[in-house]
Amino acid sequence: MATVVAISGSLRKGSFNSALLRAAAELAPDDLVLVEGSIAAIPLYDGDLEAREGLPPAVVELKAQIAAADGLLLATPEYNQSFPGVLKNAIDWLSRPPADVPRVFGGKAVAVIGATPGPGGTRLAQAAWLPVLRALGTRPWFGKQLHVSGAASLFDGEGGLVDERTRAQLAEYLRGFARFVASPSG
Repeated sequence: MATVVAISGSLRKGSFNSALLRAAAELAPDDLVLVEGSIAAIPLYDGDLEAREGLPPAVVELKAQIAAADGLLLATPEYNQSFPGVLKNAIDWLSRPPADVPRVFGGKAVAVIGATPGPGGTRLAQAAWLPVLRALGTRPWFGKQLHVSGAASLFDGEGGLVDERTRAQLAEYLRGFARFVASPSG
């Protein structure tokens, strides 16, 4: 049984990416457990704050979750043809101090998905994450891609993923990622 920390890159209450992760938890195969990780309480990175007070408790907690997990699943919005600042900010905090990067991220299986109301399906945001994931020493999964466009018509008012085609694509994506996580060589 593999454990994967799932993080939404959006703080919005009605976030399609958070809803996509809830659907992922529902559709995950039996050998994959998704555990929600939150970036909501992580402050803007400030080196002076870090030097004065150390890592914020929310950062320490999320780092421990990721370090203990077998993998990481990021659900990224796309803002201005790139990834969201709040998620990048969280990753910047999680990479502090630099000596912790191998323990937290080194060789970690990582997958990136995303949902957007627009037509692009977060393709550019997902691609923008690749240099960051490389710098962290992760093991990104390239076996499948999941770009959810037109999200407003795929989720109901409560954030449930109601589009059967997208549900099937997500389930297939998660089966592939579960196999990748379980394979140490990728």
